[in-house]
Amino acid sequence: MGREFGLAALAALAALVLAASATAQQLPQSTARAPATQPVVFDVYLKLSHSADLDALLEEQQRPGSPDYHRWLTPAAFAARFGAEPAQIARVAAALRAVGLHVEPNGSHALRATGTAATVERALSTRLATGRFADGHTRLVAEAPPVLPAALAEAGAVVAHFMPAEHMRRHSRLVASNLPLNRISTTGLYWFDDLKQAYQFPSYAVANGRGVTIGILMSNDFRPGDMDLYFGNENILPPPITTEPIFGGAPFDPNLSDETSLDIQQAGGMAPLASVILVNPPDLSDASLLAGLTTIVEDNTIDIVNMSFGAPEAEYGPAYNGGVTYTGILTVFDDMFRQGNAQGITFVAAAGDLGSRSLPAVACFLADAKTTCGGYRLSVEMPASSPHVTAVGGTNLVTFHDARNASDLRSTYVSENARPDPLAEDIFFGTPAQHGLWGSGGGISTVFAQPSYQTGVSPLSTDWRIVPDIAFQMGGCPLGAVTPCGAGRSGVVAVLNGAAIGLVGTSAAAPGIAGLLALRVQLTHKRLGNANPSIYALAAAQAAGTGARVFHNDTTGSNGTYRSTQGYNPVLGNGTPIANAFLGVANKAAAGNPQTPSNP
Repeated sequence: MGREFGLAALAALAALVLAASATAQQLPQSTARAPATQPVVFDVYLKLSHSADLDALLEEQQRPGSPDYHRWLTPAAFAARFGAEPAQIARVAAALRAVGLHVEPNGSHALRATGTAATVERALSTRLATGRFADGHTRLVAEAPPVLPAALAEAGAVVAHFMPAEHMRRHSRLVASNLPLNRISTTGLYWFDDLKQAYQFPSYAVANGRGVTIGILMSNDFRPGDMDLYFGNENILPPPITTEPIFGGAPFDPNLSDETSLDIQQAGGMAPLASVILVNPPDLSDASLLAGLTTIVEDNTIDIVNMSFGAPEAEYGPAYNGGVTYTGILTVFDDMFRQGNAQGITFVAAAGDLGSRSLPAVACFLADAKTTCGGYRLSVEMPASSPHVTAVGGTNLVTFHDARNASDLRSTYVSENARPDPLAEDIFFGTPAQHGLWGSGGGISTVFAQPSYQTGVSPLSTDWRIVPDIAFQMGGCPLGAVTPCGAGRSGVVAVLNGAAIGLVGTSAAAPGIAGLLALRVQLTHKRLGNANPSIYALAAAQAAGTGARVFHNDTTGSNGTYRSTQGYNPVLGNGTPIANAFLGVANKAAAGNPQTPSNP
């Protein structure tokens, strides 16, 4: 076996991460008026043109036999066919320049405006302040909702900068039980090669990610030494990893880089010869994330993008934002994913960890809120709810374990469950809301219509997008759960700041699927675009008995409102993958025991 990590280091690191894990509603804790001469940059997003034609193209790009099947556009070709209307761009740019701002294009459907704080305040009829957030980061926020100039309002423009609230949150949480001593039980905690054996990934010689680029969109940098320790524990070199800072990025922080480390280690472990690019915005504000996505789609060098963050769709509604509706921002996110899909880029996102009820009631966010404030409400999470993103739910995984032989590292599949864990506290928002559940996110979107690949698939009668699409090991019993938790809870090992920690969440599941899809890119020698049509086609063939068994789709459990049943369901989607069959290489060698040549 590789090296083991000390419990003292684990305990010390766990205390650091826990201190930053349960932040209250993400509003600035303090503000200070921005100096009038302070330089300010913000983006203005416009509507894509010929939207119906774009949707038709996206369908044809995924229809085998079509002349457009897997024929991907370049960013320039996308801008020419579907970018914002030139006349509209000109009108909006002129309006911004008329109030003293410098304007330049920023991708296919956005403009970047720069000026002083005083100029921006006059342009948007608001006051700007530097807001300091609970985790220590700062950014400019508007003291009142910006009012767009008439030309921008008429164009349906969206400005995501300066929103005081940060809706998106990291999903991973420290595990409350089962210290991460490698392979001490049937439920982990798991290293990447344990999961590869359990889910029957192809052997390292068959598929390893060579030639594929995985993007990790997440704030806060990684520590190279952590990657050496993590992969070195399994006797393998880390994948090549680079960082692409957005607006300067955010540095490594032992309180905040747990998600970054987890995402790189899980995705890189599944595809260890893939290149990994960390797209590192300064925070998880909508503006910063959209800037990161703009870089991804315009640079067009990343094949698979992992997003282990999310926010309930309902949190963008007026009830949670002082009467202002911000759902237009969700449309901008989706437009980014549509462009990426048209260029062949695949997006993967965690479905969320609060089951079907992912958002505390409005009253729970009030300063004088009590435990009777109303509990949690139904809402799926963005970006997983976009039809152009592969949403990943999660299970608890049970594998073979020989307690009598510590050198036996076998991790073959035994079973899975989707049993939720009651929460003793609100571990994501910090409100007094009660009766929360830790479990696989899933349910029905209220923003996005049902895509064609889901037609007739779900037992739910709805015309709206259903989440998730697929699942992977997420684990259970996080810190903040009612303990002791039930049996059969699992989790993964991550290395952060030189120590091993145990983490759980769909943010562990999503990068696992991102790594799996990277292997598909390698094996097919071409990009995938939106992976969902092929995922549902494989599931349909399995259900009809005309194709291989590619999913474990008989896992029992619940996410509160919905139950995991045979076939597709709003807990685990189409199920967890039998990877070599999913990739079409079931007749080739599979990954064997961890730390062996077939599964290093």
